[in-house]
Amino acid sequence: MGARRMGRERALQALYQLEVSQGTAEDALQAAWSAGAEESGKPDPEAQRFARDLVEGVRTHRAEIDTLIEEHSHNWRLDRMSRIDRNILRLGVYELKCRADIPRRVTLNEMIELGKAFGTEESSSFINGLLDRVAVALEKA
Repeated sequence: MGARRMGRERALQALYQLEVSQGTAEDALQAAWSAGAEESGKPDPEAQRFARDLVEGVRTHRAEIDTLIEEHSHNWRLDRMSRIDRNILRLGVYELKCRADIPRRVTLNEMIELGKAFGTEESSSFINGLLDRVAVALEKA
């Protein structure tokens, strides 16, 4: 698994943990890396940096990100979405809005894969549709 994909997975796990319990981003990231240690061995420093950047970015821009998600979700309030879907969307919107170094197609594909791996059967299509609307609104099309 590539460093960025691993970083995205760990960032998602950390964001989920931060939503369900109080703690610091650093503690949540450490727990995410510890939970996956048996499957991946020693963490890749590049993946760790990328995960940290994602978590910090989402937390810094969360109000803007959540506003964009709510503006472009049809008939879904943020608090009604599953925690996994909500945090995948936050990661995706952060990448689309703030990470010009990551192509739109890569972000969409990676978030769809996270939805397939961690969400429900409907997650990937829900995530794809909503992120595509946000990307168009951000003129990333």
